[in-house]
Amino acid sequence: MGHRTRIMYIESKAGNLTGPARIGRVMYSKTKATMYYHGKEFRSLKGAGFKANYYEVETGEEYWISGPRQDGNDSLYATNVAAEIDSDVSDEYWTQIRKRTNKSN
Repeated sequence: MGHRTRIMYIESKAGNLTGPARIGRVMYSKTKATMYYHGKEFRSLKGAGFKANYYEVETGEEYWISGPRQDGNDSLYATNVAAEIDSDVSDEYWTQIRKRTNKSN
């Protein structure tokens, strides 16, 4: 039986209010206490973070991770920098989450 996965918005905080962001598929541990994305392991800050809700276990770097929104306003703070979308989730993101038939409408 596989682990649960979900498309998520992942933004590095790295000491700033905004940072580089991606939209990609994360995998949850069986207990859902840990998320995995591109070889990184994330755990909840359980409300202890400043403008972040997860940390990367190996480095301690903080992240804002949340489900992507239909309107595309995924970042915690407004930014004019668009999130990179992983190619393996692009079609699903645009059709199922953003409810668009193509990326330009």
